[in-house]
Amino acid sequence: METIDNQRHPAGLYLLFASEMWERFSYYGMRAVLTLYLTKALLYDKALASNLYGGYVGLIYLTPLIGGFVADRYWGNRRSIIVGGISMSLGQFTLFASAILRGSEISTFLLFLGLGLMIVGNGFFKPNISAMVGSLYSPTDRRRDSAYTIFYMGINIGAFLGNLITSVLGDTGNPDDFKWAFLSVGIAMALGTVIFHLGKVKYLVSWDGKPLGATPVDSPGVKQVYFWLPALLAVSLGILYVDAFVTNIVFPVLLVSALVIVYIVFADKTITKVDREKIAVIFIVSFFVIFFWATFEQAPASLTFFADEQTDRNFFGMVVPPSLFQNLNSLYVIALSLPMAMFWGYLSLKKLEPASPVKMAWGLVLVALGYVVIEFAVKDLAPNVKVSMFYLIMLYLLHSIGELCLSPIGLSLVNKLSPPKFVSLLMAVWFLAPAIANKAAGMISGLYPEPGKSTRFLGIEITNLYEFFLINVALSGVAALVLFAIAGRLVKMMHGIK
Repeated sequence: METIDNQRHPAGLYLLFASEMWERFSYYGMRAVLTLYLTKALLYDKALASNLYGGYVGLIYLTPLIGGFVADRYWGNRRSIIVGGISMSLGQFTLFASAILRGSEISTFLLFLGLGLMIVGNGFFKPNISAMVGSLYSPTDRRRDSAYTIFYMGINIGAFLGNLITSVLGDTGNPDDFKWAFLSVGIAMALGTVIFHLGKVKYLVSWDGKPLGATPVDSPGVKQVYFWLPALLAVSLGILYVDAFVTNIVFPVLLVSALVIVYIVFADKTITKVDREKIAVIFIVSFFVIFFWATFEQAPASLTFFADEQTDRNFFGMVVPPSLFQNLNSLYVIALSLPMAMFWGYLSLKKLEPASPVKMAWGLVLVALGYVVIEFAVKDLAPNVKVSMFYLIMLYLLHSIGELCLSPIGLSLVNKLSPPKFVSLLMAVWFLAPAIANKAAGMISGLYPEPGKSTRFLGIEITNLYEFFLINVALSGVAALVLFAIAGRLVKMMHGIK
């Protein structure tokens, strides 16, 4: 029987909300200007910038597999989050130094070092702070979905502020100004880490009064893990460099990692048949999530190129920076998070609330429809003609509603379906799907057609924007139809968990 332990959410939720908000300020603020920094300040071409972006974000979402394992076995959530926050702060300040020294040989080294520190730090921060949200509530507490929705709103407040600040400070048309964007996000990351450190003991308490996230009692050791950090940084830098300048290596690494994690989980003899089916649902829905994020995450690359080159950005005499359009997503999510939570609650009271896989399928439908809107804008578009910003505004609205149907619902589902011993690791699995998807997004963005040039996708020549955006419609639309078709079976495998 489901219960509500207390009408008010615990104070720990708001500590995690604040810490995650500043971390997302840092991450999304930097990401908003990254491809523009690469193309306009470092003069990389679009294909190289898109590929580097995709490799970086792919690894950003891969390292949580390691961070989740270290937290479960060695450090606990608290220590992992603090180490991750410090590493990401250093990474942003290193990018600031790279932008100051732009044009010198050391600038490229600092660029990759900064991205590497971000990759390592995110691995320890992201899965552990997300896992702690669910641990604040009893297994039968119905507030858990709304808690993740509130937490998700914190993510988007941070993303909105970060994108806004870095667009204003960095995307000015002057390549020298990108350094101020990186400085601002470094300060934000440091602030989020300090907030978490100051409140972790007082506020991070489970529903039954036990401290959350401490070092595991049976931990085989703590200090030796610190020796792994430089090794992880070196490996991340090597993979990122090879992927950008030599050959595509991130995608195979991500696929192998997925197979390894499947083996680790299902090889555990203590898992019951029911738990195996629940875990299988996590892996299946994560597969479909790849298609959502691969098309959704065109925002920092191809959609930013589109905003920069093909969109009329004049707004009552002011020219909107192209990177600022990404902020529509955060603005919409902030505005719609509580109404969506209330909508699901209303459907629940009426016993009409769809199961989580069905909600996620609707998310895929909405991201496909967003690209259908853009297709109307670019069909038979003459060269050098710019379209109204209305099309991007509508695309981001549909994508944002789709995100609310999928991402917070998926976070909550993973937490509810995971056996206690695998919560952090399976939360990292949830982030492995966006890892693969973001690398795919970078590869798809690399197909963005430039004047006088064509690209190829699965042997098909892409010569214009209509054909390019049609790829995204097809990928997300077909995935939605398949997920709708198998949703009933997935619900049975969830054994009463909605």
